[in-house]
Amino acid sequence: MKFDPRNNKFTAIFTREMLEATLPSFLLICLALFFAYKFIDPAPPRNIVIATGEADLNYNAFAAIYGVYLKKEGIHLQIRKTAGDDENLRLLKDPDSNVDIAFIQDGMAHSEGAGSLLSLGSLYYQPVWIFCRGKTETTHLSALKGKRIGVGYPGSGSHFLANTLLSESGINASNSTLVTIGAEEAVAALQSGKLDAAFFVDVANSSLVRELIADKHLTMVSMDTAEAFSRKFAFMHHLVLPEGAMDLARNIPSHDVHLVAPTATLVIKDSMHPALIYLMMKVIAEVHGGPSMFNGKGEFPSAKDTDFPISTQALNFYKSGLPIIDKYLPFWAATFVNRTLIVILPLLALLIPLTKIIPMVYVWLVKRKLFRYYGELRFLDTQLQEIKSAEDVRQCLDKLNEIETKVVNVKLPVPFSQYAYELRAHIELVRSKLNQRTF
Repeated sequence: MKFDPRNNKFTAIFTREMLEATLPSFLLICLALFFAYKFIDPAPPRNIVIATGEADLNYNAFAAIYGVYLKKEGIHLQIRKTAGDDENLRLLKDPDSNVDIAFIQDGMAHSEGAGSLLSLGSLYYQPVWIFCRGKTETTHLSALKGKRIGVGYPGSGSHFLANTLLSESGINASNSTLVTIGAEEAVAALQSGKLDAAFFVDVANSSLVRELIADKHLTMVSMDTAEAFSRKFAFMHHLVLPEGAMDLARNIPSHDVHLVAPTATLVIKDSMHPALIYLMMKVIAEVHGGPSMFNGKGEFPSAKDTDFPISTQALNFYKSGLPIIDKYLPFWAATFVNRTLIVILPLLALLIPLTKIIPMVYVWLVKRKLFRYYGELRFLDTQLQEIKSAEDVRQCLDKLNEIETKVVNVKLPVPFSQYAYELRAHIELVRSKLNQRTF
């Protein structure tokens, strides 16, 4: 009969024994991977809730832009409008609220403390614009004493800043009329003469600020004390609006204007998933990384805020940028790889000893096929001393032939064939002893 390697059964034997040796370890590893992947580092949620503000056009506009970027990565951003920064802060501190992230003006939480909240950094400057009726130039806020002053709605960033600046300048409700009013209503009240002055917190290119600057009946306050305020309050920054910056052709403003400005910050709960934090850092860098009237390209986002500690992921981003995996892979692919690495690396401690144990188990599984026949042979060998007749010899030979037949029928991988031949040699040795017995 011609031997054909393709038809032999050794490969099947090898595969069966190898499966018996490796399957328990493989199942153990898969089970460990499943539980680790599921519970040690859970997948990030696909929905984020951001608190903005009912009347703050900038917060709502930027949140809508974030939503567009996040949608491309499979994340839905739900915008929750609120009464202002105070409510945003309260919602973030409430463990039962579903708000994950919120816009908060730097300085708002200065007196209350950050609690367990974390910051992703500052997004842009929020200059305080102060406009007065009339042509008289005002350079110190104390000149507003006794006037009717719009100070924004309670709970808003405008209201907080207006009261802080006025109080430090000696103005309060006992010596002036402080009117709580929204930005659009304050513009109308100024233009109609119902207010003498008003505070606005807005970006330089907003239509509201441009409308106020263009109004010939209003004068913008340039604060000589801007630098002093920035020294006293860490969250205030001294900004200078250059002459002609708003309109070069008409030279508006006609001189440099000194302003103070906090920054808008993005604050999160400390439970936010690290992968989502890196994704948000990527988004805000895209949205706020360009130049503007008061900052150069790449100045924002930054760690300028003072109220909240910066999250670990945000700090890493400011120092080194995105992790290399997040730079080149889509969000969900990068998340999968990162989670897998977190799980697999500890399992290497399990895999290394298994690589030594599995071969030993495999050899034992193969050899055990012959072990029981060695036991039968040894027992038969010990019985040779008790043989007393030719019939006993014949019975022992029959038993020996039976053992040899079983050994011949044992299927072993080629590398282990020598063990079968050794056992058959031992069988032949016992047979020769039996043949030497005469009666």
